[in-house]
Amino acid sequence: MANWTRRDFFRVGGLTGAVALGGPALLAGCSEVPQAGEGGTLQRIRDAGTIKVGIAGEVPYGYTQDDEVTGEAPEVAKAVFKAMGIDKIEATQVEFDQLIQALIAGQYDMVAAGMAILPKRCENAQFSAVDYVTPTAFLVPKGNPEQINNFDDLKAKGAAVAVLSGTVEEQVAEALGIGADKIQPYEGQPEMLQALLDKRAYCGALTDISLRRMVEDNPEAPLEVTEGFTPVVDGKEQIQAGGFVFRPDDNDLVTEFNTELKKLQDSGEWLRIVTPFGFTEDNQVPDDVTTEKLCEAA
Repeated sequence: MANWTRRDFFRVGGLTGAVALGGPALLAGCSEVPQAGEGGTLQRIRDAGTIKVGIAGEVPYGYTQDDEVTGEAPEVAKAVFKAMGIDKIEATQVEFDQLIQALIAGQYDMVAAGMAILPKRCENAQFSAVDYVTPTAFLVPKGNPEQINNFDDLKAKGAAVAVLSGTVEEQVAEALGIGADKIQPYEGQPEMLQALLDKRAYCGALTDISLRRMVEDNPEAPLEVTEGFTPVVDGKEQIQAGGFVFRPDDNDLVTEFNTELKKLQDSGEWLRIVTPFGFTEDNQVPDDVTTEKLCEAA
């Protein structure tokens, strides 16, 4: 198989008939948005009728297809902001591990990338209410000859794992004592996929939703997805729950966003929006999974 470029992967992996969010995606070098001031961001974006968001190019959470942005997080954000009277979303795509840094720097006002809610991230930014939950899984060779189904198996077998740089999977692997020489961070899904096809790593660790989509979009690849699982670090389950990310002081914006997101979830409209991206009822948020709990230090 030839090397994938990020653009090729989006074209092959994109959903047919995906909804554009107010026009082409902007490049990461776009002009910065003003920082929130007295009364700040919510009023500014409402007056403009536009909000700028950051995505990472991860299928199916938020990605570019034919110069337009789609994915679970952008489409949910579009519905929420429409209810808030903001009809246009403009997206900047940057590497995943740069999303919060660029948010704080003012390149955009929100991250819509399906980002996992983690204590370290909560120290630097403010998360919305939980958008979805999903287990972790491994992408392995067909038949899984090494029988590696979780991080404990991975450590015991001494196999190499491909991860996306800055993701919770990378952090869990490090926390569980998997050697740095066995953890291979990559910038995006195409690079992870190629590493597995080239047998530079035995498996790839990511959310089961992302991995199932990768297999669906690349049926010729001799790979399969393991059963989903919840990693445990120091006796504590590492629940994979994602949300939208805002600057720490944008409380009014977060409060209104959460109000409309909850309405979307309670009405069943959320499930309708996310189903085309591989999400199901199992990804709906249980009552006991909250941003406050997820942000607590381990």
